[in-house]
Amino acid sequence: MHPRRILIAQGGGPTAVINQSLAGVVLAARGVSDVDLVYGARNGVRGIVNEDFLDLGQETGANLELVANTPSSALGSTRDKPDLKYCQEIIQVLQAHQINHFFYIGGNDSSDTLRILSLEAEKLAFPLRCIHIPKTIDNDLVSNDHTPGFPSAARFVAQAFAGANLDNAALPGVYVGVVMGRHAGFLTAASALGRKFADDGPHLIYLPERVFVLENFLADVKQAYQRFGRCVIAVSEGIHDASGTPIASLLAKTVERDDHGNVQLSGNGALADLLCEEIKSKLNIKRVRGDTFGYLQRSFMGCVSDVDQREAREVGEKALEFAIHDKRNGTVAIKRSGAYSINYAVNYELLDLDVVAGKTRVMEDELIAASGTDVTDAFRLYLQPLLGSGMPDGFRLRSPAVAKIRNAG
Repeated sequence: MHPRRILIAQGGGPTAVINQSLAGVVLAARGVSDVDLVYGARNGVRGIVNEDFLDLGQETGANLELVANTPSSALGSTRDKPDLKYCQEIIQVLQAHQINHFFYIGGNDSSDTLRILSLEAEKLAFPLRCIHIPKTIDNDLVSNDHTPGFPSAARFVAQAFAGANLDNAALPGVYVGVVMGRHAGFLTAASALGRKFADDGPHLIYLPERVFVLENFLADVKQAYQRFGRCVIAVSEGIHDASGTPIASLLAKTVERDDHGNVQLSGNGALADLLCEEIKSKLNIKRVRGDTFGYLQRSFMGCVSDVDQREAREVGEKALEFAIHDKRNGTVAIKRSGAYSINYAVNYELLDLDVVAGKTRVMEDELIAASGTDVTDAFRLYLQPLLGSGMPDGFRLRSPAVAKIRNAG
């Protein structure tokens, strides 16, 4: 039997718990007698072709635990989307180092990379085990109840909107918060979990799962402002018109694009500013403010779900277990036991890479209110247990009003 030689990499956007999965694989591997070495590739697949490896077997268990509790990708990451030629280069490096187990922690693109690698390795009769470990704050991996990284980011969004709502109540006006989510609105929808009282914001939630009509948006804002004397709005960066064109590109004079040709939605405040300007000019409301959460929601320190931490560690541990006992390539999936409720439990399955690779999950209709500008109770039951323990709470004064003297009557 050949010794097991393991390589781990992290790809795509960082999260608050991605290093838990890294530690899960490394520490679990130490309990397997035939594991010869455990390497980490710096900056994802880019580090593999550059042979930029760290010997993770030299890390102490204590330091791994400290790193596990540190947000962002300890190995560094990449946005590279390998094609066949790129994957062939990867295999050449893996063969040179006699690495026969590759664990890639990432989202849709990472799973697709493993799919290509596994097929190419099979053609070459190279015994390579490819295991995808799920990670994404967008929560858009199909066949998963949720993905590690999302609960902590959702906790941040819920708390941020709870705070923005308190600020807006003290100094009334219109507040627009733009949240990550190009195709899936799960993270934006998490803003609803920041409400406590019936008149709390966000009063309006706009998701990419529904067509965005500017005239309807302005009418909604006007109505909410008249009803509450203020309006807090949560908006997904990926909102679009009926043709699928991002609203950011429709309203902007110039459009920035990323390395893959997509309209740049994150990392700038364009959409928030543009929507605020529409509200000011069309509704004649003076106090209008906007924020773009941008990268803050991905690796925010001190705002981590303990449920997310535990599950991110467990998917790493299960990935190693599946690699050894199932003896097949695949992607680790989180499955919820039973219906959405406070009685929460999950189990883990190994699915074929084809099930997840290159596919995008969006919010199911049952989670979105009929109005299209809110979520349902089902969504609240879905998300609540994922946010973890110790969620902060806000309170209001209950003192009775004092009768007026000079302005009575």
